[in-house]
Amino acid sequence: MQIHERLLRLNESIQQASEKAQRSLDEIRLVAISKTKPAEAVREAFKAGQLIFGENRVQEAIEKIDDLHDLSQLEWHLVGHLQKNKARFCPGRFQWIHSLESLELAKRLERLCQEQKTSIKVLIQLNLSEEDSKSGLGDWEQLMPLAEEIMKMEMLELRGLMTMPAPNQGEAETRKVFAQLREMQQRLRSSLDAPKIDQLSMGMTSDYEWAIQEGATMIRVGSAIFGPRH
Repeated sequence: MQIHERLLRLNESIQQASEKAQRSLDEIRLVAISKTKPAEAVREAFKAGQLIFGENRVQEAIEKIDDLHDLSQLEWHLVGHLQKNKARFCPGRFQWIHSLESLELAKRLERLCQEQKTSIKVLIQLNLSEEDSKSGLGDWEQLMPLAEEIMKMEMLELRGLMTMPAPNQGEAETRKVFAQLREMQQRLRSSLDAPKIDQLSMGMTSDYEWAIQEGATMIRVGSAIFGPRH
């Protein structure tokens, strides 16, 4: 099946999930995860109407972003772990970073953005399943102080939270993690009196329908668009 056919099917499925959740389709953005896929695949998805793409690794993303510089409409999201020494490549390339998890990294990004006179929208990553293999903060006591510091910054715009539940734990447990993230986002928004903290990045190919039920505003889908990764 071609990328445009997969995208068509996926968008129909997202529409059905949003109707089931009694939500507007406009509230949900599809981030097409193009990691390990060539620039040509991104170009094909763009021709089918997809504008938002997510990458896991900075180095791989740089090559793709440079190859596709003629497509100025593309919006790039970094969804994978960001190492501090790679932060300098982000301003001017990524419009969104989903994986902010430390004050040190936030300060570095702020300084680099100031140097390049460009801003970045950021999400704080939470590891609510407490998996050793995943990055992210574990609880509210870690989240609130970091969010307060980011809110003071000029070039980083805090827009919400991101999480990845442990895989293969079934609908009930997965939805519990999504609901927990939504509650933390609402609490953060209220505590900081910050209506702009309105984004929830959660849900992937295997569980995006459950994420939509629980209030996701960004779903990160790769293999349902580009086919399996080798």
